[in-house]
Amino acid sequence: MTAERVRRAVVTESTGQRDAEVNVADGEKRGAILRAEGDKQSNILRAEGDREAQLLRAEGYAAALQRIFSVAETIDHKTMTLQYFETLKQMGTSPATKFIFPMEFTSLLENFTGKKE
Repeated sequence: MTAERVRRAVVTESTGQRDAEVNVADGEKRGAILRAEGDKQSNILRAEGDREAQLLRAEGYAAALQRIFSVAETIDHKTMTLQYFETLKQMGTSPATKFIFPMEFTSLLENFTGKKE
């Protein structure tokens, strides 16, 4: 009878230990799944935020370029020639000893002076 009680105690203990290990493993599994789902959701939200930020930046650049273009359309040849001369003046202050003038330089002078050669 004592042997039977010991045997039942061992069986009960081993069953309890097995159930405890199964519960621990199941808890770890569920925890890992939840962490993975959280990481997935976090990555998706981060990617969506990055995409939205890029779209907003692109829209901002497009609006800025459109505004620059609309202002640039109103600039006449004399204003462009003055800007060109200002750039040449800034180039002249540099220590460089060689300058390259584009072929359009003479046509810019014609626009500025109003004379055709």
